[in-house]
Amino acid sequence: MRFIDLSTPIDASQWEPEPVTHEVVTPAQGAAHMAEEMAREFGLQFDPADLPDGELLSIDNMTLNTHTGTHVDAPSHYGTRAGYGSGRPRDIDEMPLEWFHQQAFVLDLTAEPTGSVDAFVVERALKRIDHTPEPGQIALLNTGAWRRAGTMEYFTDFVGLDASAVGLLLDAGITVIGTDAFSLDAPFGHMLRRFAETGDRSVLWPAHFAGRDREYCQIERLANLDELPDKGFVLSCFPVRIAGAGAGWARAVALLDD
Repeated sequence: MRFIDLSTPIDASQWEPEPVTHEVVTPAQGAAHMAEEMAREFGLQFDPADLPDGELLSIDNMTLNTHTGTHVDAPSHYGTRAGYGSGRPRDIDEMPLEWFHQQAFVLDLTAEPTGSVDAFVVERALKRIDHTPEPGQIALLNTGAWRRAGTMEYFTDFVGLDASAVGLLLDAGITVIGTDAFSLDAPFGHMLRRFAETGDRSVLWPAHFAGRDREYCQIERLANLDELPDKGFVLSCFPVRIAGAGAGWARAVALLDD
């Protein structure tokens, strides 16, 4: 079995629309802190020098949102309405695990310009790899955007899907769609300019809003999709179980027979 990491790192040194902070408490600082806590809480004197190398353990304190790095969007991220059934849309901790360990296929959209593509383009990409999607499979979009990760352009220049393209995949029984771009929709600026020009509300976040009527999840900010075959591999992308959250970070890994 060969493993290919498809995840982008969470890196506080890279540019993000909402900055990430990463504070490292070193092993030496951890030892000093423990000595202070022992004295304050228990009245005990402890010398950090009694520890091997004078060190305890390191701790990483981070501030970030659940859409930083590779992550899975849950239905509750798309809005409060669940038009596909009764009740509310599910949070990330409520999604079935089997959705996130499935056979997957890759559609090449690297030649498409910034913006969104429609069902015709997706159909053409499926024909190029001679693949008919099966229910439960995971669809991955290779847009080439991951190569700009860590730059401002990563958030402004990429390819997304329109409502017809998402509908085509959902009609085939797909419940998870992944992309190497920042979003499954077109870039914010692109959508807003089109809306200003046309007044057409359907151009605003159509891929996300499709999830209000049909339950599905997105994986955003993947990487290394060009290292994968077109099909015939398993994708494992279990999201972190954050109670009541609309998304969860994921370590996405492709599993290929060696």
